[in-house]
Amino acid sequence: MDVATTVKKILGNVEKVILGKRQQVVFSLVAWLSEGHVLMEDVPGVAKTMLARALAKSVGCTLKRVQCTPDLLPSDVTGTSIFNQKTSEFEFRPGPVFTNILLADEINRTTPRTQAALLEAMAESRVTIDGETHQLDPPFLVLATQNPIDHEGTFPLPEAQLDRFLMKFSLGYPSLEDELKMLTASRKQHPLETIEAVVTKEELRACQKASRSVKLHEKVQRYIVELVHATRRHDQLMLGASPRASLALFRTSQSLAAILGRNYVLPDDVKRVLTPVMAHRLILRPESRLRKVTPQDVLDDILQEVPVPMLDEATV
Repeated sequence: MDVATTVKKILGNVEKVILGKRQQVVFSLVAWLSEGHVLMEDVPGVAKTMLARALAKSVGCTLKRVQCTPDLLPSDVTGTSIFNQKTSEFEFRPGPVFTNILLADEINRTTPRTQAALLEAMAESRVTIDGETHQLDPPFLVLATQNPIDHEGTFPLPEAQLDRFLMKFSLGYPSLEDELKMLTASRKQHPLETIEAVVTKEELRACQKASRSVKLHEKVQRYIVELVHATRRHDQLMLGASPRASLALFRTSQSLAAILGRNYVLPDDVKRVLTPVMAHRLILRPESRLRKVTPQDVLDDILQEVPVPMLDEATV
């Protein structure tokens, strides 16, 4: 399976709608190929929903949206069993989680109980209701959003659930030129209405499998683990990254290499995905937060500290 060619089709299609955000679109595709999930923390109106819809339309996938509110119940997400009087039996009515892409909008506005209802679906691609397990159809991707500015009436995601998200990043505001292009493109109709599927779900699944065969040299694997271990002894951190972070770096660097047309991972691939994979998994010490130290500062220190392995054509 030619992953690079397939992803290039999706990328070109999505960029008809999302202008000037290639890195973020690539990160979304890296997470999807890695069978992980994405948390986007950003201000309203920067096209987070449009990104989810464009990805779904480009691959011919189903998309369902959950507007997270304090009164949202777990059954509103996962589904529930309803008694059918005609058959005198309970029937399962699937919730919006039974889709290919689930957009959980403003996930930090719903209660921890409902947030936790997504854990099993995100970790194991299945949902257990009334003792019965229901498998989710692949490919399955959760795109959750949260607003970093408005904290009133919110329930911050606990560390355990943050760790379930493979990547976290922001879209940010467009540049002046990109915003001008956006106005021109939307003059007659929204660009989203003009795009069609360019890849099938089966082709995406094949890309997911192909990305797993990308090689990681022993030196690169050690580099990944050394980066993760460095977070556990850093004096600015109260809690470093877990082994799940090592696996996340492993899978995302494989997917990125496949997207770039290589069947092997370079240390630069690991560096490129380090921040979106690791920053949200690090817990700073209270005194570090007071000094305005950020997870990015810590990761920059670690990149300087951990030696980069030297690879040549014979080793890769």
